Formats: sequence, C-alpha cells, structure tokens
Amino acid sequence: MVCLTLSAALPSLHPPPCAKHAADCRRASSYQIAVLYLSLLCTSIGTGGTRPCTVAFGADQLELSAAHGRRGARPKWSFFNLYFFAVELAKLTAVTAVVYIQENVGWGWGLGVPTIAMLAAVIAFISGYSLYVRMPPGGSPMVRLAQVAVAAFKKRKAAVSDPSLLYQDKKLDAGISTAGRLLHTDQLKFFDKAAIVTDGDVLPSGQPRPWRLSTVHRVEELKSIIRILPICAAGIILVTSSSHNHSFAIQQARTMDRAITPRFKIPPASMFIFTNLAMLLTLALYDRVLVRVLRRFTGRPSGITHLQRTGVGLAIAMLSNAVAAVVERRRRSVAAASGLLDAPKGTLPMSVFWLVPQFAIHGVANAFMDVGRMEFLYDQAPESMRSMAAALYWLTFSIGSYLGTLLVTIVHAKTQRSGQWLPDNLNRGKLDNYYWLVVALEVVNLVYFFICVKYYTFKPLETVGGEEEVELYHGNGTDAAAKKQGGSFK
Repeated sequence: MVCLTLSAALPSLHPPPCAKHAADCRRASSYQIAVLYLSLLCTSIGTGGTRPCTVAFGADQLELSAAHGRRGARPKWSFFNLYFFAVELAKLTAVTAVVYIQENVGWGWGLGVPTIAMLAAVIAFISGYSLYVRMPPGGSPMVRLAQVAVAAFKKRKAAVSDPSLLYQDKKLDAGISTAGRLLHTDQLKFFDKAAIVTDGDVLPSGQPRPWRLSTVHRVEELKSIIRILPICAAGIILVTSSSHNHSFAIQQARTMDRAITPRFKIPPASMFIFTNLAMLLTLALYDRVLVRVLRRFTGRPSGITHLQRTGVGLAIAMLSNAVAAVVERRRRSVAAASGLLDAPKGTLPMSVFWLVPQFAIHGVANAFMDVGRMEFLYDQAPESMRSMAAALYWLTFSIGSYLGTLLVTIVHAKTQRSGQWLPDNLNRGKLDNYYWLVVALEVVNLVYFFICVKYYTFKPLETVGGEEEVELYHGNGTDAAAKKQGGSFK
C-alpha cells in the first residue's frame, strides 16, 4: 500500500498527466510499471495471508475461549456475521468516501487514506497480542495430507479387515486435535489403507514413519477436505454465472437517467452502495431478529443450519438475476420507444433506480450465502486446517471469475450470427437473454447443491467428558452424541 501511494504521489513514479487536447499521452516507463506491478504483487500476497487467516483466527478466539471457560465467549456464528458486516462496512466506505477523495482531491490521498487505515489496523492487531488465545503450530497440513495419500498408495494392495485395528496414536495427534480426534468413517475407504500397520512402518523408538503410516485422525482429515470440495464447487459455479453481472449493470446505468438533483448525478459504479446497504441491513436483522424467531421453530442455537442458510442464499440470488432480466427488457423497450436504439451514449427517460432491486436482492443473497458457506467450511474443516478451508472460500471467487470470463467469451462467440447478446451498444443487444441464461445455470447449480447436501457426511468427533469417550457429530448445527463405552444414548 505504501508503494502504491508513492507511485501515485511522486511525479517520478508515474507519467505526467495528459494535455487537455493532446492526441496521445506519454507512456509509463518500465521502471514506473515495475513499481506498480511490485505493489500489486505484494498486495496479492498480503491479501492471500490475511483473508483466510483473519476469519479463522477470529472464530478460534470464541471457540477456544469457550473451551477454556472464559467469560464473554459468544457463539462463533455471531462472529461470522460480525466479520462480514465489517467487510461490507469497509466496502461501503471505499465506494463512497475513498472514491470521493480519489476523484476530488487526488490519487495520492485516495490511496494514502487506505494505507493509513492499514497501518492503524496493524497497530491494533499487534496491541491485542497478549489477549489472544493462541495454539502452537502443529506442522504443515499440506504435508500431512500428502503423507496420507502416499501411504495409502504404497499399501494399495492391502485390505482393511477390521476398522477398529487401524492405527491410532492420541499422543501424536494431541497437538492437532485439541477439540477431539476425528473418528473413522466408511466413505473414501481407499485412504484407510494408510492406517494399516505393516512391517517397517514403525521405528524402533515406537514412532511411526509418517510417509508409510498415518493415524485414523490424519486419514479423516484428508477425507474431510475431500468431502468439502463438491460443496465448494457450488460456489465456483455461482460466481461463474454471476461474476460479470455487476459490470453489465454499470453499463446499463450509464444509459439511464442518473440525476438525483439538477446538479448531481449518481455515478454508475456507486450503484454498488445498494448491495452493501442491503447486506448490512440483512446481517443486522439476521443476527438480532431472524435467528431468535427461527430458534423457536427449529430449536437450534443458530436458527437454521449452515447449509440451509447457503441454500436460501442461492435461491435469492436466482431471484436477483430474474429481476435483472425483467428490468433490462423494460430498459430496452424504453430505448426503442424513445428512438435511442442507436444512441448508446444517450440518456433514456428511465430512472437508474430501476436497477436498485437487483442490487439490493443480491446483497440479501450474499448475507445468506457468504456467511453460510464460511460457517460451513469453518465447522467441517479439520481443526488444524480451518485457515486452509477459509482459503478455499476465497479460491472459489478466483476460479469462478476466470470461468465467468470464459462464459462471456462463449456467449459472444455463439451469438454472433443470430444477433449479439452482449454488444458494446446494449440497446441493440439481448442482455436479458444473458441474465436468463445465468438464472438457468443457477437453477442447475441449486439442484447440484441439494444433491451434494443430501449425500454429505458430517465429520464425527471424539471428545472426552470425564472418563467416558463421547462421539460428537459436528456440522450443520447438529450435535448427536453417543457414549462409546456403554451407557445410554446421550
């Protein structure tokens, strides 16, 4: 952020401004481009570290505080609502105050203000260090996953005769299973072979050879990650289908009447404000009102399950795009009636606020989808891999965005002969058809999501209460416990 600010503030790090009526502008030098790219690279690397770890570390504070009996530990679903509320509040500030500074004061201060905010965030984070609940590192989770896969492949011809004979080592897994070890499941049985004890798997000291023998807990870690992936894929398809919708909505806004007062027009990009506001309002109502109402009917502390919340969000997202298709058809008919089909830069006699419903509904959908998916990933990921699971959440956006670009490219190529759906002049296009295509993809995605949920197996945890071992099935807001050493069902 410092380098970005300097590249905008120091004349030597950016090309001079273009003359008012100049035919061309002076290009940036290789050195100036290098500084810019280096800044963006550092931003990407830094974001890759903060985004998955901040949310996992924050939720851990509540869960670990509760486990250690600290007062004031709130349920972790409240944290996820609070986290996304803070993110949306930051976005709202960015598209209003920061954009205003960039446009009216300059890019030096426009980037300088976020840089100062980042410095304040770092100071605040460090100042609270003594208050955090911290767990010692338990080794690389990626290495453990690779060890299980390699060990299973080496023993691919071995057979599991009795799952109860698979290798267990509580001491070895103690650092990565403080909330309880994962219990054996019957899915993905191939990886169980990694926990079969054969000659040469154990050193004379009694320690296992990690690339030849894994504990049941470590095998189940790999299984848990694999089981999560199909549901993550639903997020990829969602982003693929809708990643460019806001870009097209901004193009629509440019053609519409944006006047709020005789002297002020709302910028097209500022229409995102309505998405931010809708999400902020929904998160506040969900946490304070809706959860309490739903709790009376379901008996669940979180109101509804993580996957139910995600499913509701997927359905609402479809409604957003259906509304967008109807509004676009109306916009194009107004253009035809006004004789402006061939005037893409003309202003239609149609208020830009016709676009507000699709932006607002999308914000409501995000309040359900984004929080529900993050809650699910945090809950179902192995204890030592929660930041990695959070990284999967952000990875769905990256992959989906690339696939979304591919979708738009395919639509361009396939509609050239029959009439372009997405031409530069939207008045002559068929953007509403594209929105209906997105709705169809989201219907397929919702059906796929329901199938994944139906066949999903929630991770079983073994916890210790007194002298009894208890099997606790986490996930989906459901806790079903059964004593493992006799006694009645608990």
